[in-house]
Amino acid sequence: MRFPTLMAVALLLLAGCDRPMRQTASDTPRLDMTLLDREVGAIAERARPGVLGVGVMNLESGETWLFNGDARFPMQSVFKAPLGAAVLEEVDAGRLNLDQIVTLDEQDISPARSLIADAWPQERDYTVRELLVAAVGESDNTAADVLMKLIGGPGAVTSWLNDNHVTDIRIDRYERELQPEIAGMGSFRIAWKGDAAFTAAMHTIPPATRKAAMDAYLADDRDTASPRGVLTFFYMLEDQKLLSPASHTLLMKIMTETQTGAERLKAGFPPGSVFAHKTGAARTDLGVNPATNDIGIVTLPDGRRYAVAVFLKAATLDAAGREKIHADVARAITRGVR
Repeated sequence: MRFPTLMAVALLLLAGCDRPMRQTASDTPRLDMTLLDREVGAIAERARPGVLGVGVMNLESGETWLFNGDARFPMQSVFKAPLGAAVLEEVDAGRLNLDQIVTLDEQDISPARSLIADAWPQERDYTVRELLVAAVGESDNTAADVLMKLIGGPGAVTSWLNDNHVTDIRIDRYERELQPEIAGMGSFRIAWKGDAAFTAAMHTIPPATRKAAMDAYLADDRDTASPRGVLTFFYMLEDQKLLSPASHTLLMKIMTETQTGAERLKAGFPPGSVFAHKTGAARTDLGVNPATNDIGIVTLPDGRRYAVAVFLKAATLDAAGREKIHADVARAITRGVR
């Protein structure tokens, strides 16, 4: 059982330095800060010129370790985890129903990744539940944008997070805005739906324009999060401060059953672990990948539970190399929590 003051103490912890002391009694071992400093630091060197950010929190005690914990990282699709929570809060409040039908028009379609966009216009009707599973579980951009519009837009999600003391995650744009902007493209148009069409359109933009747009994206605080902010979100979620038990269970089920990111953090945790998570990644262009991310809650085989956030921005590694960085961080975390 948590101590009554644990939430307040953990929030103070997350607002403080990168090397906090344990905040309350715990049956689980202390984090091995020295090992994590050494091993994750070495992994970060391998990732250069990419920038690595990592956060780990023991959800029993609130003890936290951070690497570049306050740096801002572009989220890409990891934002769909807090979006999913915000949608379910609307369900809990009675303002949204999981079974209500949403009919998609042309202006609702967003760029890949989106199986819903691929199926449009032959398939137009979806329940809110189906959109939630598609957005959080399958990383569908159309589903995410439709849900975000239903609950008031990106600013409404950020305001909800801020109202719940999660201040280091900001969501500013729809995917149909963000994805073209990263490549210096104009407003999204239906002819660009599907990955092949979008990529072909992107390559009509001069390389210098695309590079300038990517550099601007990497320097922009919009649609970013810090590792500390993500840990705060998961702490609040697990402390039953954001959702009803039923909605919490549904969100965790979707995040556990997702098939995305099998070679990232999930590949580095020990067999028998259960990982409820959300991945995010940008397109690689001109030899640079703006973001390859993975965040979630891992339950180790012995039942210990940790919130984890790993961000990698501006990396020049190929996809396999970026995923290995994530898997190696998970292996270091596993050694650091023994």
